[in-house]
Amino acid sequence: MNCILVSQIQNTVVHDDYTIDFDMAGSEVYRNTLPNRCPTLGFEEGFAYEVSTGQQCDLDHIHVLQGSAAGPGPVCSLGKFVPVRYVEHAG
Repeated sequence: MNCILVSQIQNTVVHDDYTIDFDMAGSEVYRNTLPNRCPTLGFEEGFAYEVSTGQQCDLDHIHVLQGSAAGPGPVCSLGKFVPVRYVEHAG
């Protein structure tokens, strides 16, 4: 999938410098694997994005949010959005 609707994003989970899960309305989850490493993304676990069309698309950019003393963080490109399903593990 190339784009997701920003209005449907309920939460994001940063796994590492390459991987972000977007939790969507309706219990859907889309994983985005960045085409290149995004330095400090996994450590900071926060990012911002600019949207003009109401969609977040592959090749759009995210800005890693860093502590205020560190200044602006890296700017990185997104990859494709792939639907994922989490596997429930029995206790």
